[in-house]
Amino acid sequence: MRIGIEAQRLFRPHKHGMDRVALELILNLQVIDKENDYFIFVKPDQDQSVIQPTANFKIVEIPGGFYPWWEQFKLPKVAQAYQCDLLHCTSNTAPNFGKTPLITTLHDIIYMEGSWLKLLLNKASLYQKFGNLYRRIIVSKVVKNSRRLITVSHFEKDNISRFFNLNHKPIQTIHNGVNQNFTATLAADQLLKVKKAYQLPEDYLLHIANTDPRKNTRGVLLAFDHYRKEVNASYKLVILGIKEADLATILNDINAAHLRQHIVLTGYVSDEDLPAIYQLSKLFLFPSLREGFGIPIIEAMACGVPVITSNTSSMPEVAGNAAHLINPEKPEEICDGIIKITTDASYKNELVQRGLLQSKKFSWNNMAHQVLEQYKQLYQEIKS
Repeated sequence: MRIGIEAQRLFRPHKHGMDRVALELILNLQVIDKENDYFIFVKPDQDQSVIQPTANFKIVEIPGGFYPWWEQFKLPKVAQAYQCDLLHCTSNTAPNFGKTPLITTLHDIIYMEGSWLKLLLNKASLYQKFGNLYRRIIVSKVVKNSRRLITVSHFEKDNISRFFNLNHKPIQTIHNGVNQNFTATLAADQLLKVKKAYQLPEDYLLHIANTDPRKNTRGVLLAFDHYRKEVNASYKLVILGIKEADLATILNDINAAHLRQHIVLTGYVSDEDLPAIYQLSKLFLFPSLREGFGIPIIEAMACGVPVITSNTSSMPEVAGNAAHLINPEKPEEICDGIIKITTDASYKNELVQRGLLQSKKFSWNNMAHQVLEQYKQLYQEIKS
């Protein structure tokens, strides 16, 4: 087979969820498949060392262009020029006018839910709003044009099937994985190095934030405020992923500017340093309002950290019985979870042990094997 994989943002220095999934897929396919030919279509950027070509993996840089132009017009032409038997688009969208048979990964369809007005009035960044608007415009046709669909949880599979009324189109749940670098046994010198680099406090709660309201950073801050008022504790809150101005806006909205002295912002954290930041934390807060999967849940568990996450959408499926589940709309439940875990050593240890076992159920290698099987099945359909 000649397999094209769209990984447009693979070379950008600050990678996020879908970029990391695409990277792990490619790295693991390089290990397990020495037979088929792969063409990895990327947009030129700074982090070119993230993946190296091998005998049957060619990196194809497609330069320039606004994202929709790159995807809708440049990508299909290049895929056809390389005579790809199929094209796997990895991040929710795909070209709607190409001739190459499509497999599309729909991580979620959050951007399809609710009214257009809600989408436009969302407090997400302009970049996020445009991305969601673009997806909302084209994804219905992407679903129609794709020969096969992959999604990342059984919850999202059912959600997609209902939304698009997919009675017969093949749609496969293939869970995400956790990298082996995420471990509870990092060396003391590595932990100390990361602690110093990010000026981490001795005792802290951890939250990965985003300007998208569905990540519920507002709820985390409200819960942290309740916690500090109820418990005389020295715990700080370490937040990844947002800037000072974003934090100030949320704190002002909830009348909690006094919390700033108890919060540490790290900015963007590389995958190399992230395991240590997890392992050094007392617990991980992931009370998202909506997720297609929720990779940080199993990353934290693999690092031996107890997790508080939501009882909604895909999160119970990913967390199993290994997390403290809460209603993300109720900051007081998040607060109660923090108090329970930080004061009940037996309960905390139980969550840690269950989390270590739960995280072992998710493997990028297994994910790559399942995706490769989808390639083979589609190829047989095309040839028959």
